[in-house]
Amino acid sequence: MSEIIIPQIKYLPDRPRTTEIIKRGSNLPPFITFTPFKNNEFSFMTHGFSTRLGGVSEGIFESLNFASGRGDDPDNILENFKRIGVSLGDIPAKDMVYAKQTHTVNVLHVTEKHRGMGVTRERDFDNIDALVTDTPGVCLVAGFADCIPLFFADPVKQAIGLAHSGWRGTIGNIAAATIKKMTEDFGCDPKDISAYIGPGICSDHYEVSKDVADEFIEKYSSDNIFSFEVVTPIPGSDEKYLLDLHHACYINILRSGVPSEKIFLTDICTCCNPDLLFSHRFTGGQRGGLCGFMMKKDLVKHDNTGHIE
Repeated sequence: MSEIIIPQIKYLPDRPRTTEIIKRGSNLPPFITFTPFKNNEFSFMTHGFSTRLGGVSEGIFESLNFASGRGDDPDNILENFKRIGVSLGDIPAKDMVYAKQTHTVNVLHVTEKHRGMGVTRERDFDNIDALVTDTPGVCLVAGFADCIPLFFADPVKQAIGLAHSGWRGTIGNIAAATIKKMTEDFGCDPKDISAYIGPGICSDHYEVSKDVADEFIEKYSSDNIFSFEVVTPIPGSDEKYLLDLHHACYINILRSGVPSEKIFLTDICTCCNPDLLFSHRFTGGQRGGLCGFMMKKDLVKHDNTGHIE
């Protein structure tokens, strides 16, 4: 296999750099990490967001595709999970749990019994767009190809959450549902949670109809303290608008009690980077799927001092 070359990345203007491409070997899939989560307080967990590079899928799925049910060979998808697991830090596919996303606001508390579901064995759940856990060694997985990935980490309770927020999930507020689940199940305080709003489609490329725009205008028009608009009319059109899902998710998370200084925005758009990432809008639906990954580390004492790794 030839060495994987990372294409030039088009970053979103006027945003600080909050992503880093990690490439751990010439033939291993590269992945994206988020610099706010590299602080020591988050050493209890690992995370990553895939690119389309370094897999075995072909054609429109080339090459690191994780989306099933779109025509790719299931064996290729499983191999892709195995490869990204090695890149992320030798996470076995059998320890991953893949959400079953249907644009709901349903959240699943993942435990030991869910290991491998959606990856190496059948799920016993459906209609789940967010996963939370405080169980070590179980890797949360959710799929994306323009919708917004939301990563949540509470270093106090050492609990994590991963959510899929398309326009329906944003209006329904999957972010609030995820934070509420972490609060109820793990005793998290929203003030202790940090949130990263990950790579998804930017407002320049996300055109929506008036009925969708009206829902967002109604929900977010009161937030006029911000320097951005969630909905922007397209000049010369009364029926088409540009929608900023990233900032709508930001407002949802802020309204849920997470401090503004603990909410971070991506600097990468999926639609702006088709050579690096899959984008539903860019390809007209002829595409593979990306995944976000998040796992609480299995910390093991290895000497008499109580030091853990």
